[in-house]
Amino acid sequence: MTTETTLFSGGIIVDGLGSDPVRGDVLVQGDRIVRITDGSETLEADRTIAIDGLIIAPGFIDMHTHSDLQVLVQPDHTSKITQGVTTEVLGQDGLSYAPIDEATLAELRAQLKGWNDDPPGFDWNWRSVAEYLKRLDGNTAVNTAYLVPHGNLRMLVMGNAPRLATPDELEQMKALLRTALEEGGVGLSTGLTYVPAMYSDTDELVALCEIVAEYGGFYCPHHRNYGLDALGGYRECFEIARRSGVALHLAHTHLSFECNRGKLPELLKMLDDAIADGVDLTFDSYPYLAGMTTLLSQLPSWALAGTGEEQMARLRSPEDRARIIEALDVTGSDGHQGLTVNWSTVHVVGTPGAPELEWVMESDLATAAAKAGKKPAEFALDILVATERSAPCVFFIGHEEHVRALMQRDEHTVGSDGILVGDRPHPRSWGTFPRMLETYVREEKVLTLAECVRHMTSTAANRLRQRDRGRIVEGAKADLVVFDHMTVKAHATYEVPRQAASGIFHVMVNGELALENGVMTGSRAGRVIRMPS
Repeated sequence: MTTETTLFSGGIIVDGLGSDPVRGDVLVQGDRIVRITDGSETLEADRTIAIDGLIIAPGFIDMHTHSDLQVLVQPDHTSKITQGVTTEVLGQDGLSYAPIDEATLAELRAQLKGWNDDPPGFDWNWRSVAEYLKRLDGNTAVNTAYLVPHGNLRMLVMGNAPRLATPDELEQMKALLRTALEEGGVGLSTGLTYVPAMYSDTDELVALCEIVAEYGGFYCPHHRNYGLDALGGYRECFEIARRSGVALHLAHTHLSFECNRGKLPELLKMLDDAIADGVDLTFDSYPYLAGMTTLLSQLPSWALAGTGEEQMARLRSPEDRARIIEALDVTGSDGHQGLTVNWSTVHVVGTPGAPELEWVMESDLATAAAKAGKKPAEFALDILVATERSAPCVFFIGHEEHVRALMQRDEHTVGSDGILVGDRPHPRSWGTFPRMLETYVREEKVLTLAECVRHMTSTAANRLRQRDRGRIVEGAKADLVVFDHMTVKAHATYEVPRQAASGIFHVMVNGELALENGVMTGSRAGRVIRMPS
């Protein structure tokens, strides 16, 4: 690590702690902030960057990402660096790439292709969490922290079996979890609408979270239902936290679908009651009304049991297809939050391996199905067969009033939930953090600048137990972003999502510039963040 000094002079310091902005200078030496002044004294440095009138803030922390492979495949990580992001939390939604063995790796490469692609020739030179983190450390543009995925633990012990774990299987999962936490995991994630975690019960999760609590980590659930029983899904999260004593960080917190309009006061009361009961609680959300996931995950859970080959066989079986379509269109699918699918809200945004279907991305799935002369559910299954289960999709299901109310909570942090692959990934992958500053600070004034920056920095760093990140104080790590708060703008759209923001000029990660005067430098100064002992 270099001991070169860099002086940011004449900027407006927003310290990440909620303090009022103040004009001053920030001196960096090596990977640390070593001096902060009001600009009245002369500081010497090897390099001076004049940022007169611009905001200098801690680098933003993306608390929910799906960059687990792409952070290595595209190591410049332009989508995040150009947003001012300097740290990402990986391993989300209970499914990732460590720990694994040969069999689970094969299944996960296919299952997660819609999230992370399956790059030809990629070197899968790890199996354990320790080996994966070693691959990341010093080889990425941003810092990374890793949540141990619950689904991986289940797959290693019992595959995709659609049943509860036996006592012996649970003990095996607990042992794997302990090892993964000791190797650098910061907590446990789960995806309770995804196979295989959706087959678990509350007692299994409590038992695992008790171990996470012992290690000082946190539980990050994609909970069991965001639709018909969304409040029940949240209620289980709070029960797990109360029973296990684990710190709780709710992933991509929202209350969407028409059935939940107006129910936000009930969720807010749950948050208040949990805090009153002593639950260590934070959550993240993204500033958009659409969600993104895979088309496959909307299917009923019975259809996704077993291996990928068994799933593909069901997609081709006339009898199984009829049962799946019945769930999607008539009775409700547990994969689609217990609801039937409103196909006019669904947009397929990638057709990997099936270029003949690229035209479906030009409209919603109901309209595309009509053009194909098929019913939407039937056409959706055809798309899954053609793409070998990997088509991603976007759902327009959110409520703006809910988004605004949640981001005003003190416990709020920001997570893009960004998927970087596909023909038209969600614009949140490139625009989440500048959109917060542009829309909800400058234009709508839902948050003040200092409040918004705090949510995107120190509140998130505190959840990760990183008291030397997410703030501009002497001795802190030099993760910094410089931007013009009057012009910062997200350009990513649903039609053209891969567009960098404007108004962000410099991004520093551990004392090295990853973005300088708006230009990517190719720096790989990112380090793996682990929980302190």
